[in-house]
Amino acid sequence: MADKKEILRLQELAHQARYDLCNLCGSYGGNIHMGGDMSMIDVLTCLFQHTMRVAPELQEDPERDRFILSKGHGAACMYIVMALKGFFDYKEICETYGQIGSKYGQHPCKTRLPMLEASTGSLGHGLPISVGLAASARQRGQKHRVFCMMGDGETCEGSVWEAAMAGRAQKLGNLVAVVDRNRQLMTSFSEESVIMEPYADKWRAFGWNVIEIRDGNDMSQIVEAFDGLPKSSGEVPTVIIANTVKGKYVSFMERQIKWHAGSLNETDLQTALKDLDTALEKQRKEL
Repeated sequence: MADKKEILRLQELAHQARYDLCNLCGSYGGNIHMGGDMSMIDVLTCLFQHTMRVAPELQEDPERDRFILSKGHGAACMYIVMALKGFFDYKEICETYGQIGSKYGQHPCKTRLPMLEASTGSLGHGLPISVGLAASARQRGQKHRVFCMMGDGETCEGSVWEAAMAGRAQKLGNLVAVVDRNRQLMTSFSEESVIMEPYADKWRAFGWNVIEIRDGNDMSQIVEAFDGLPKSSGEVPTVIIANTVKGKYVSFMERQIKWHAGSLNETDLQTALKDLDTALEKQRKEL
């Protein structure tokens, strides 16, 4: 388990990512998928800053880990987390995000950003692609992992479960699915539209190793979960189910359906930044 110094480092990076995301949303003329970005930002921070073997200088390394953002509407969050790792320039993201010809579209585009593994946005595609990448790595004798971030609503797609069957059949212990389980869809709470519980048992029924994070916005729990991954040489793929809160740490966003996507005026921006500072101070005291 990571020590307190590492947990604090990751908490502060996640705080900076939220700050940067809010400032982007405040300067952008359209809507950004803030709710889901805020729910998954802690997990993404842990992945890029602690768990995965990735860095700009490793792009040509065949043994670097792979990451696919299957919930492609969370692109802004991914760009910012990757910027903190040195992949992108935050100023450029703010100046060009969502514009015609920009590298930083509202969904990730591999043509514009060749360091990405895939263009995503149409839900249900990421896990099938990840199965292919993991199977290819096995055939080549490579030891790296393939991580795929999905939203829980996305797992209503049949292609996800076809991929889950294929991943187990191919004995892909190098494959890790991560589910941002915030229990909200675009226009409703997930259990109001599709009964997904018992959610973890569905993955177990498909033969996957299941790791549940009770609070997927608590960095200590997140680090413990990812540090506890079995060896990639195993034969069973793993799903990490992170129980998160949509709009986490911003008072007027948390669990609010209308904040699936939105924009921030100056008053809302200052309130959000104040909320984030308060949350970080509380985290520091509790650590």
